[in-house]
Order: sequence, then structure tokens, then C-alpha cells
Amino acid sequence: MTKKSLAIWLSGLTCGVVAALLIGRGQWPGAAAANAAVVEAQTAASIAAATVADAKASGWQPGKGYGWIWGKDDEIGSLNASTPATRLAALSLVKEGRVYDLGVTYGRSSYKWPGHSPCEVMTFRGPEGVKRQDDNVFTRPDVNSSGQAWHSCALFISDNVGTQIDGLGHVTVGDDNHWYNGFREAEWGGNFGVRKCDATTIPPIVARGVLLDIAGVKGVDALPKSYPITPIDVDRALAAQKVELKPGDVVLFRTGVLRYWGKDGSDAGLLAEHDSAGITLETARYIVEKYGAIMLGADTSGLEVNPAPPGSDTFIPVHKYLIIEQGIHIGEFHFLEELARDKVYEFCYVAATNKIAGSTAGFTLRPLALR
Repeated sequence: MTKKSLAIWLSGLTCGVVAALLIGRGQWPGAAAANAAVVEAQTAASIAAATVADAKASGWQPGKGYGWIWGKDDEIGSLNASTPATRLAALSLVKEGRVYDLGVTYGRSSYKWPGHSPCEVMTFRGPEGVKRQDDNVFTRPDVNSSGQAWHSCALFISDNVGTQIDGLGHVTVGDDNHWYNGFREAEWGGNFGVRKCDATTIPPIVARGVLLDIAGVKGVDALPKSYPITPIDVDRALAAQKVELKPGDVVLFRTGVLRYWGKDGSDAGLLAEHDSAGITLETARYIVEKYGAIMLGADTSGLEVNPAPPGSDTFIPVHKYLIIEQGIHIGEFHFLEELARDKVYEFCYVAATNKIAGSTAGFTLRPLALR
């Protein structure tokens, strides 16, 4: 008997035995209703067991990962591997109703990677201005005796700041400036953002999430500057946390840097000191090609160690490998302190990006970890 059929058989048997005992003791009145309830319980349990057993990430090949396998027009990448079965399996991890907010508050003074524009939030309309300007007839006293007005803000902001998920059009390589799946700047760039693999193509994500608390395993508040997270660190974290990685996972690395974020991440000096720790290219390959993760992320601004190790052919080799070559999205500035505090290493990860055409990442997000 396979593991799947055994799980189905045991779940159905358990429901049937419990129901039979209750009926036999007279604690479950109404034989017809009882029989119907038994059948319903057995069916639901069988479906649930079958769903979890069938939860496999499609497209992944051990030793290879994902890559450009979804067709010449694909803009989704490894998130194609997410299926109704994998999402139901992830949701089955929610047992306690706890919600962990993985987003950080972002503002005009928040720390960011130096390659992105600053943020300004400007009041476009405010109560005093609305009334003083008197440019809308519906705000005048004769039709607005209660004096109602509003606040409306205009934003100038980068699409790669705060808690974010990099889209597959975020980074390019080569003389032709191509990105995932061979889309080239000459054909798909533009004055109003990228026209292939923008943030609108990132589907809502519901997946099994795994926290690898590297700082916690090493017994430090935060990893030191430019610490390279290696496959050995991954194995030690998995062993210490007693958790396994599976194909289709969202894997999040904690360096500890966001313990210094404070109210809005304005202490740039302190954050910059620790923000450079991250995974190596070898570690990225290890997570993808051995375990089949569909997304990798961290509490840092760039996931990977900075500066790039000697011999790298780019300043961000992990981005090149994950986004361009594998079609794997990268999560950045995910707040993992509360998960680490509560030793929650396995959870249901939920995220959805802003659908802004042309943008290259989902930004200032609020992903959730559900338990």
C-alpha cells in the first residue's frame, strides 16, 4: 500500500470508528443523519488526505531546477509550479489562526538599496486646501453644510523599496539586455516600464513557507557584515529547526538585520552594517536544484551576500541565476523577527503584489505567514 492510499484509508477508518462508537452509545441521535455524517466525514477526510498526498510542484527537475520550460510567451516562471493541490496543502498548515505580518513600514527616510530612487509622500489635497481653493462646487457650504473634506496623497516612489518581490523583468544581462525567457530590451522595454514580466504578471502566492533562521542557529542578534550563508548553514538550520524543505516551498532566510528597522528603517548606518550578509550562488543552487523552492527571500535588501565573492561574473550573481536563468522570484525586506521569536519555521505564506503595469517588482508589500 502506498503512503497516499494508507493516509486515505486511515483517515476514513478513524472517522468511521468514532462515528460508530457515538451511535452505539446513543450519543448520536438519528441513525440516518448519523450515517450521512459518517459518509460526509469519510469523504472529506479522504479528499483532504489525497490533496496533501498529491501536492507536488510541477516542472521541477532535481539537479536542474526550473528554467525556461514553460513556453516562449511565459512571464510567470517557477510560480507556474504552484497548483490547487500545493495551495491546499499550504493552507492545511493553518491550525491556530495566528497571523504574522512580514511587511515593514516604509517612508521617505527609510533605508534602501542605493540603486533605487527616494520616496516622497506629498499631500495632494487636504481639508484646508479643499475649502480654501473652492474648485469643486460639491464642497461649497450651500451643498456641504457639514463641512466634509478629505486627504489625498501623491507618491513619488521606486518600485523596488520596502518589503518587495522582484519581478522577472527586474534584472537583465548581456549586450542585448535580455531578461527571463529571452525577452530583450529592444523589443520589450519602454518609456513606461517593462512590457514583459512586469509586476502584474506575479500571481497571488499561497505556498508552504519555511524560515531558515541562520542568525538564530548561530546564536547572534544579526549576522556580521558580508557573512556568506552557505549550504552548510542551510543544513545546520534544517537540523536545528527539525524542518524539511520540499518542492514548491517559499524559503526565507533570516539574517537578523530587521531587528534594527525600528519605526521606519531610518537608521541607515546601522542597517547598512548588517544588510550585506546573504546567500551565495552555491546556496541558491542548493535550495533550487536539490529542494525545488519556487521562491527565495530574506530580511535583507538583496538576499545575496555583498560584495559578490571573488570570481563572480556580475555584482549580483544570485539575482542573475534565480531571476534570469531559473525564473524564480526573490523576496526582500521580509520581516521575520516575530516568526523567529515564536520558533515558527513552517507556515502558510500568502502574498499578492500591486498590479501596476510596467513596474518591475511588487513593492511596499505586506505578505503574511499563517499558522
